[in-house]
Formats: sequence, structure tokens, C-alpha cells
Amino acid sequence: MKKLEKFAPHLYAIFGFIVIAIIYFYPVLSGKQIMQSDIAQYTGMAKEQNDFRNEFHEEPYWTNSAFGGMPTYQLGAKYPHNYIKSLDSALRFLPRPADYLFLYFLGFYLLLMSLKVKPLQAFFGALAFGFSTYLIIILGVGHNAKAHAIAYIPMVLAGIIFVFSKRYLIGGIVTMLAAGLEIQANHFQMTYYFLFLFAFVIGFYIYEIVKEKDFKHLYKSFAILSLGAILAIGANATNLLATAEYAKYSTRSSSNLTFDENGKKKTDTNAMSYDYITQYSYGVAESLNLIAPKLFGGSNAEDLGDKSSMYQFIVGQNVPESEARDLVKHMPTYWGNQPIVAAPAYIGIVVFLLAVLALFLEKRRIKYALAGAVVLSLLLSYGKNFSVLTDFFINYMPMYNKFRAVSSIQVILELCMPVLAILGLSAYLNAEEAERKKPLLYSVGIVGGILILLYFGSGMFDFTCENDKMYAQQYGPEFMKVLKEDRENMYMSTIYRSLGFLAVAFGILFFYSKKTFSQFTTVILVGIVMVLDLFIVAKNYVKADDFVSKSQIERPFGEPTEADAIILEDTTHFRVFDVDGNMNSARTSFYHQSIGGYHAAKPKKMQELFDYQIAKNNIEVLNMLNAKYILKTNEEGNPQSLENPNANGSAWFVSKVKFVKSGDEEMKALDKLQTKEEVVMNSLVNDIKESSFEKDSTAIIRLDSYKPNHLKYVSNNTKNGFGVFSEMYYEKGWKATIDGKEARILNVNYVLRGLEIPAGKHKIEFKFEPEVVKTGSTIALISTLLMLIAIGLGIFYWRKQHKNLAEIK
Repeated sequence: MKKLEKFAPHLYAIFGFIVIAIIYFYPVLSGKQIMQSDIAQYTGMAKEQNDFRNEFHEEPYWTNSAFGGMPTYQLGAKYPHNYIKSLDSALRFLPRPADYLFLYFLGFYLLLMSLKVKPLQAFFGALAFGFSTYLIIILGVGHNAKAHAIAYIPMVLAGIIFVFSKRYLIGGIVTMLAAGLEIQANHFQMTYYFLFLFAFVIGFYIYEIVKEKDFKHLYKSFAILSLGAILAIGANATNLLATAEYAKYSTRSSSNLTFDENGKKKTDTNAMSYDYITQYSYGVAESLNLIAPKLFGGSNAEDLGDKSSMYQFIVGQNVPESEARDLVKHMPTYWGNQPIVAAPAYIGIVVFLLAVLALFLEKRRIKYALAGAVVLSLLLSYGKNFSVLTDFFINYMPMYNKFRAVSSIQVILELCMPVLAILGLSAYLNAEEAERKKPLLYSVGIVGGILILLYFGSGMFDFTCENDKMYAQQYGPEFMKVLKEDRENMYMSTIYRSLGFLAVAFGILFFYSKKTFSQFTTVILVGIVMVLDLFIVAKNYVKADDFVSKSQIERPFGEPTEADAIILEDTTHFRVFDVDGNMNSARTSFYHQSIGGYHAAKPKKMQELFDYQIAKNNIEVLNMLNAKYILKTNEEGNPQSLENPNANGSAWFVSKVKFVKSGDEEMKALDKLQTKEEVVMNSLVNDIKESSFEKDSTAIIRLDSYKPNHLKYVSNNTKNGFGVFSEMYYEKGWKATIDGKEARILNVNYVLRGLEIPAGKHKIEFKFEPEVVKTGSTIALISTLLMLIAIGLGIFYWRKQHKNLAEIK
């Protein structure tokens, strides 16, 4: 019974996390789900995959509904023996997004336990981390994979700290499982960024251990962490191998074209351009949002309320009050450096105060590792605004140039600051009375001094941004004058707000020092103020109104339009090109097989085909992609479908094969290629000898049976011919047979498949059977079994050691 009592505080904390997560997202109790913009796009992209899964109870691993065709590896594919995914599902038992909020709390609580923080302090620290504005807003917009990855990072860090603290068994188990869960979350940008934090923490422990010359501990720790990392990677082998394979064919890899879409020689060899990588660069002054949430206007769609100057201005234009209230709910008040911001990255003024306090009072030197990681993440988040460091990382740090939105590296800061805050609070509570006074005054002086400088230094800012030119053109100069006035008012009011919370927190800590409050009361009061500060800000950006019925989530694009309905009546096999979507919308993929789509890592060659050909209105390229219908908005603003009678169909024979010797020549050949009669092929890629192919007047290739991963055709040609298939070429996984005999799939017309087809009638099949899934699944099964064996042996050895110690005593 006494052993169970030891775990009671932790069980209470976990129960509290469950209750708070559900209360915060209370609409889930009535069966509603949050409408997330990115998840709506994912729903469109994954529609064919999910329909196939429901009908045939298996995975297709390929979809033709987006970008002409692509693997589903990054669209929620389910793999055999992915048991780490089962563990993840068990931990995420709450309705979404309460499940991710619960994971935020749970992981951070475990991290603070590894640092030997008392349960009540760790409880409030976990809430402060989870309610950080950035972590809440990514749930609101649907960055679920990002939230998922961030949630498991504290667990990984906890495991590392446990191991280096000589708590080898729990450290090894936690590191192994948490690392497996982190990789399984499948947001490699977040995982990559947090490697910098791990480097700081591990570097700190190496320094401490080497200084003490405890090399046995060092070797043992690295052995445990290495084994845990290897098994975690192995348990996720299928996803990792599949992702690595697809990455070579995605926009995250370098192009084989040496000229750009305008015909000019490329000067940037990176997979993504410098401007694209640094488009979302945090402003240097904007980082003060960390302590005053609306210094730079909050978001691009801020609710100003009916007390604002904008509301009065709109009403003054004879707009009804109800309509004016609706209009001021989405005002572009943000005036920082980034193109779009959904919410400020606010970590909390009380959190910031306590973190500064930690630098004065916390005796454990791990605070320097955490503070160093904070500084690095902040500097890197500036992107092009601190180009010396950013350029170095882009040019010399492996893989750094594979990720965009550099401002998101502030997730390191989002994690480290609450850790420092709770360490600061704990150190303050446990310090001698004489040790508390100066550090508290210094900390309040530093934080309060920054706020006061901002108050008197408002004249340094003009409260305008690059986007204001567009707003001025749309709404006029008077609108901009009023908007600027509201921005200034928000600037001042957010400083008052932060000063108020700072004063309350200082008062509580001061009265504790005077023994007015007990330690328990102080933790409760500081915790409430700290969390309330964050809770109020976060609630401005994710509201109950964002939750809708389940049916609306399942059909995020509503009912088909009249244009969609016309296309849906056609039961043949074809693709649709949405002109307005411009390759960046998954709506068309929800209803049809689309040339476009929405994905962070699009198929590289399809994107290039769009940039170099489709965007220049090359109708022959649309024909070869079998784009039978084109969606576009008419002059009245209504969607309409235009039939393209010249679409080539699913497959066809050509009379002439043009051989070129580079990707450049292949792309240029498409400029004037007559796709029904000619095909262009890069001989260096296909390694095929030049041959003559013919077709008779009645030669056909007909699609007889369609599944995204299994296509059956019938061909008839009296001559030895060359067939072109309007399906995306993907080197790995696809196998072709002609009358049951394997045939070589050739890459033609830059993106399509081609086959040499002998004379006569034939049955042709394409099957997608990716070896990477088979290989990865085998590795995952073996790794999971080894995980279980390692855990079992660890527990057996631990019990044996404790039994021997008990006998000695």
C-alpha cells in the first residue's frame, strides 16, 4: 500500500491533465471536432486512399487523386508490424485535439520528474508548457504532425537525463520508447531541430562526467542511449525507409534541371531556394512577443472588438452594428516581418520571469545548456534577419536546407523556457531567505525594465508592414490610418497587461519571502497566475466556434458544386486540372483525380512540369496527363467545368520516339511535343537502344480495370509498338507485366511511363508492390521484439541487483 501511495501524486497529476485537456476543448464532449485547415487539405489528399482501405481492407500505398499520382507514404499510410504506432494510439486515447494537449502535459511532467522537481510544481509547469500560445495555435490550424512530434520531445529528453543521472533502467526504457514515438510522429523538421537541444544537454553531461573522470558511467550511458536509439529507429524502419526513398523524388531534393522556368541558368543548387527557406523569418524586435503577446498586433486575423477604433470607423460608414462586429473579428493587425501569423508565439510573462530567476538561483549547471539552446533557437529563428548565422547553417549544417519556416525553430525555446521557469521557482522556494531577495529584485528589474523601455520607446516603431500596401489598395488610406491606431493601442495595452501579471507574480513571491504564504500556497498561486496568463491568450486563437460536426469534418469542402457534379457523371478514367487551385489545393483531389494537390513535399517532377509547361498554357502537356476536364471560375465568380476533347486518354501508341541526353533537353522537348504521336525519352536515364516503333491505324491500349495500385490494360497493334501510359513514373515499387511476363517500365515525357509492346493482342498490368514496405516491416518486427527483450532483461537485472542488496543488508 505504501508503494502505491508513492505514485498517488503522479496519478492525480495525470488525471488532472485528462480533465483539463477535455475541459479546454470541451466541444469534443458533444461529439464535435475542430475544423483544422491543414487537416481539411489532408482529407482531400487522402480520400482515395481511405476509400480504398475501407473497401478492400488493405493499403494501396499509392494514390492517383493528387499530383497525377504519388506514394501515400506521407499521407498516413499504415504499415505492417508498426507496433510503436499502437502504443502511440493507446496514449492518444482522448478525442482530438485534447489528445495532443494531454501529450504536451504528460511529456513535460515526465521531463520535470527527471530533474527531480516536486509533483505539484511539475504539474503547473506542464500546464504552462501545454498552454504556450504557439503549441495551442498549431492544433487550431491542423499542424497535427508538428504537435505530435513536439509532445514526445520532452519524454526523449527525460530519458536522456534519467540515464545520465544513473537511473539507467527507467532512462533506457523511456529513451527507447519515447524516441520510437517521436520518430513515429513523422515530423522530421521538429525532430531535427530538437537534435540541437539534445546536443546542448548531452554536451553538458559529457563535460560534467569527464571532469569527474567517471568514464565507466559515460560509456554505460552512451551504450544504453545508443541501443535505445537503434531500436527506436528500427521500430520505425518502414516509415523511415519509405520517407527516405520518396524524399529523392520530392521537392525537398535537388532538381536535375540546370535552367529555371524562365530559361535562365540556375544559380542556386539547393533543393529549396534561400528565399523559400527563410520566408518565415522572425523579426528581431518581434521576439519581444515572448513577454507581451500583442506587441506586433497578434495575428493577420485579430478580433478587435466593438471598443476598437476600427469598429467605430466601420459603423461611421453606415454599416449595421452586427455586420461591423463580424468585420472587426478578422482584422490584419499583425505588422511584423513574417508573411502570415496565426497567433503570437507567447511563452508567458510569469514563465519568463521565473526563467530569469533560475539563472540567478538554480545551482545545477544544466541551466546553462538550456539557456544556450534558447539563445541558439532565437538567433536561428531570425532567419534572413540574422543572415550570418542562418547562411552558415544552410550552407554547412547537414539537412538544414531541407526545411522551411525557420521561425519554427523557436519550439526549442518554447520547451526550455518553462523548464527553466520551474527550476527557478523550485530554487527560489528552497533558497534561504537571505539568498532570495536580490535575485528576485534583479529578475523583476530586468523583465520589468524591458517592458518599461518598450512603453517609452513606442516611437521607435511605425506600426506598418509590407502587406499594408495591399491593404491600402483594397480598403483605402483612411482604413489604414484607423488600423494603425488600433495597432498602437494594442501595443500599449499588451504592455500594461504584462506589467500587471508581472506585478502579481512578484507580489506572491515577495510575500512568500516574508513568510506570509506557505510554500504550498505559493506554488498554487504562482501556478494559477502563470497558467491563467497563457490560458487567456491562447483562448483568443482557438475557440469553441472552431468546432463543428463530425460530418462537416469528413466532408470539409461541402457538397460538390454544379461543375463537380457534371464531372462526376463521367464514369471514364481521367484527370481534372483546377486552374484556380494552381497546384496548391486538395479540394479537387477530394472529388476527382487531380493534377494538383496540397503537400509540403510534392513530387518534384510534377511541380517542375507545372512551372515549366502547364503554367505557360501548354495544352499538349495537359493532354498527355489525360486532363479531360478543367475547373475554373467564370466572370460571375461561379466554378465551371470545361471539357478538353483532346485529352489523350489513359494510354496510347506513338509513332516516334525522340531520344535526348539530359533532363534539360527532355523538358525543352515538351515545349513543342505532339504527345499523341511522339514521345521524348532521356536515353541516359532509360538506357535503351534507339529503335523504330510503329502503330497501325486501329492500334489501341484500353484501360480495363482500375485500382490505384493495380491497373489492367488490353492492347492491340499489328506492329511492334511503343505505349505511353498517362500514369506517373516512379522508379521504386511499380512492376509491369505483358501477358504475365515482366516488362521494363521506361520514364518518358519527363513524368510518364512507357513500355515497349510487341505486336499482337496483349494483357498489360501495372502493380505497386513496394519492396521498401516489406523490408521495413521485417526490420520493425525484429526491432520491436528486441525492445521487449531489452526491457525484460533490464527489469530482471534490476530486480536481481535489488534482491542482492536486500540480502546484504
